[in-house]
Amino acid sequence: MNLGILASHRGTNFQAIIDACNEGILNAKITVAISNNSNALALGRAKEAGIPAFHLSGNTHPGPNELDSAILETLTSHDVDLVVLVGYLKKLGTRTLAHFDHRIVNIHPALLPSYGGKGMFGTKIHQAVLDNKESETGITMHYVDGEYDTGDIIAQVRVPVSQSDTVSTLENKILQHEHQFLIATLNQLIN
Repeated sequence: MNLGILASHRGTNFQAIIDACNEGILNAKITVAISNNSNALALGRAKEAGIPAFHLSGNTHPGPNELDSAILETLTSHDVDLVVLVGYLKKLGTRTLAHFDHRIVNIHPALLPSYGGKGMFGTKIHQAVLDNKESETGITMHYVDGEYDTGDIIAQVRVPVSQSDTVSTLENKILQHEHQFLIATLNQLIN
């Protein structure tokens, strides 16, 4: 199965997918990577792995329809079967969503529907979990629709929150589980 990856920043989950493909753990090939951020480390990870990488954003394509068309064309021209969002912080356009209906997935570092939506990413999620004195948090893989974090849930894993957790320790706890959960869930979708 051919994967297209969309990422906005570091791309640690992207690297986990690269490694799983290279090690034969994931029966897939990454055929393209796209970022809305020209400085994203994810683009460097793609280039280092020999994966075609593109910066597509409002800067490169000022109109939303133009950007949607560029993303769709890039994905289809690289024969993508499944689109995987790993820390991609933008909504996808209607043409891309329609073409890849139920073939776009996102990983989110919380137990959706809690702590999802616009602006809920990274440390903001973990701070909110701590502020609300939650006893657990987790990770969700879901299908992508036209809103932030509202698509059908595919799988979740729960992670306990301790009273001594800080934003940093909670972020590290999530990250320890995230890569394995991501690869295991992708394997279920692919097989």
